[in-house]
Amino acid sequence: MAAVPRPGSSPRTRIKRLATKTVRDTGVLYAILDAGLVAHVAVNGPEGQPYVVPVAYAREGHRVLFHGSTGSRLFRGLAQGVPTCLSVTLIDGMVLARSTFESSMNYRSVMVLGSCTLLAGEEKLAALEHITEHLLPGRWAEARHPSKKEAAATTVLALPLTETSVKVSDGPPDDVPEDVELPIWAGNVPIAETFGRPVDAPDLRFDVPVPDYVKRWTR
Repeated sequence: MAAVPRPGSSPRTRIKRLATKTVRDTGVLYAILDAGLVAHVAVNGPEGQPYVVPVAYAREGHRVLFHGSTGSRLFRGLAQGVPTCLSVTLIDGMVLARSTFESSMNYRSVMVLGSCTLLAGEEKLAALEHITEHLLPGRWAEARHPSKKEAAATTVLALPLTETSVKVSDGPPDDVPEDVELPIWAGNVPIAETFGRPVDAPDLRFDVPVPDYVKRWTR
């Protein structure tokens, strides 16, 4: 079996700006993708206009799965193998330096370059299950599965993680030495993502309690 390419292994994914934030660990690549819920996918439209589309996704092994409408011209292009770029960014906190120039964010980010493969048949259904379970753990076993009509209206794509880059920024502010003497507060403000209390649908017709698997969701 061929070795899995590490992040930053190609000239196009070698980070030059703030290269010290580069991460070459495939495990970190997987962890960031597994923690995210939304990716942004870039594609050029027929007229040459670039578009960036948010998509729900899931990682399965060494590839990313995502879906969209078969009626979307952008997804039709992706399904035909048009080159794309997918990115996921997780914001962990605000970094307040004593100057606005040095102030920043703590974040974890992934960029993936490549071309997608169109999934069909049982592989397509398995991918939809995988995406559902990434976003809504436990839901696939209870909810109604896609009908033939719904499946036909859905494009499911797989993007291999063969050309990637990973960038992580963490730690305290990095002020220039002379600014340390200024009487200005500096530090980090963490950002935490949480699930709120479940709210019943207004048309819920039965006295159905919130499922235990939903109560167990954490971020």
